[in-house]
Amino acid sequence: MNEEAAEAALGKKPGRSLRVNTLIVMAGTLASRLSGIVRTMIMGLFGNTLLEAFLAAIRVPNLLRELLAEGALVNSFIPVYKSLDTQGRKQMAGAFSGVLIAVNLILMAAGILAAPAIVDLVISGTPNVDRELAVYMTRLVMPFLMLISLSSVAMGLLNADEHFRESSFAPVAFNLASIAALLLLPDTATWLGFGWLLGGVAQLLVQLPALMRFGVLPTPTLGGHPALGRVLKQMAPFTLTAGARQFLNVYVQRLVTNQQMFPQGTQSGYFYAETIFTTVNGLFVVSPVMAMFPRFSEHAAAKNWPAFRALTAQGLRTTTFLAAPMSALLVALAPYTVSIMNIRHGYDAARFAAATGILQGWALALVPWAFVTLLLRTFYARERTREAVTISAVGFVLEVGLYSLLVPALGLRGFGVSTALSGILMAAALLWRYRKDIGFPGREVAGHLARVLPLAVVSGVVAWLVSRLLPAPGFIAPGVVGLVVAGGAGLGTYLLLALALRLPEVAGVLRRLKR
Repeated sequence: MNEEAAEAALGKKPGRSLRVNTLIVMAGTLASRLSGIVRTMIMGLFGNTLLEAFLAAIRVPNLLRELLAEGALVNSFIPVYKSLDTQGRKQMAGAFSGVLIAVNLILMAAGILAAPAIVDLVISGTPNVDRELAVYMTRLVMPFLMLISLSSVAMGLLNADEHFRESSFAPVAFNLASIAALLLLPDTATWLGFGWLLGGVAQLLVQLPALMRFGVLPTPTLGGHPALGRVLKQMAPFTLTAGARQFLNVYVQRLVTNQQMFPQGTQSGYFYAETIFTTVNGLFVVSPVMAMFPRFSEHAAAKNWPAFRALTAQGLRTTTFLAAPMSALLVALAPYTVSIMNIRHGYDAARFAAATGILQGWALALVPWAFVTLLLRTFYARERTREAVTISAVGFVLEVGLYSLLVPALGLRGFGVSTALSGILMAAALLWRYRKDIGFPGREVAGHLARVLPLAVVSGVVAWLVSRLLPAPGFIAPGVVGLVVAGGAGLGTYLLLALALRLPEVAGVLRRLKR
């Protein structure tokens, strides 16, 4: 089946390309993640006292941004928005943005007043972090919540109509503005917090012209709308799920800031590993899923279940084809990957060790969480939020239990192994529920995995063997050499073997390159 026929089978509308949408989102994610890595590299020049207080402070608005903005908005707003006519969409967007602004103002004021109690919640009782500095910086960065919430409204409106370019590249503006602030402003707590807010302003402003051009700029109101209740009904359980995940994040934060378990610098190492992992996961898993989500919502609204199942199979094949080799290469080359964060020779040994150990464990979670990420969207698109919420909440509670068992036993690698195991169990539960509801294309997906996973293992082994011949990691120069040479050898092996097996995903890439 050729590309056009395959897209027609998936219910694609004339003049619109799911593959183009995916490439746009992936390009935006790549630019965002690479600029984010540069920002992290510059932040790595700060001492542990300042950096770790800042990381504790931004955890607070980041906890709330997922609860109220990015995740909840995209997964609850788009399915309802897509079901309305043009006038209804404008009215509902205005009502929704008005409510979101009001809630954020209340939370921002409460966060500033309750900063000491909040910091005590997110760091250990025996901290390796300067508590007073963390409280001060928490108050500085709390307005970031309002900025990122408004930016998320803009992103959701653009994504709903499949205008991905501006929304996908908006985080790049955040990173560039933050980098400029880090380079030009003094390296003090005050200016570090101000630079973060400047990035939030930039991320919002760059989306405003697109909103006006496409005629979707909302006028916030506090008036109601009939569809607003549906959005809030969808948001409520999703917020519960996100709350369970944030409970997990708080638990992890308390672990890495506990000086009786880990030295100072562990939280910064965790931040390094998180930056790298989210870069890979965002590019190869989240980006394709984001591009597919509006199409899932369309098929669900039309009750076109054959197209819905076909898109599910396509999405799982695409994300696992991309995620599997990245997982193997991260396990094999974690020390070289972390090395790119160190732009000076005198790097902090505790940061490096923590980042390497955590990243190797997390790498194992890429493939199972590719399943979880996509399957959750299939439930949100069908407005079947209850099942997704229940499975997600149980999964995150389970992950906390796994952390308490495996981190003391496995050390830093216990973080990633716990995440991988919980992802496998959550994916299994979502697959079972999906199959019971509308039937799952299990044979197609299983056959794909049976070919892809062994190829990924081979690629990881090749990369590891080649890395044994290279300079030791630790500094950015050997890190880049290791990733280019050993990573290139491993990835090349994977693609050659995939081509020999005639995997359709490789054929699609080659067709795109020939054009």
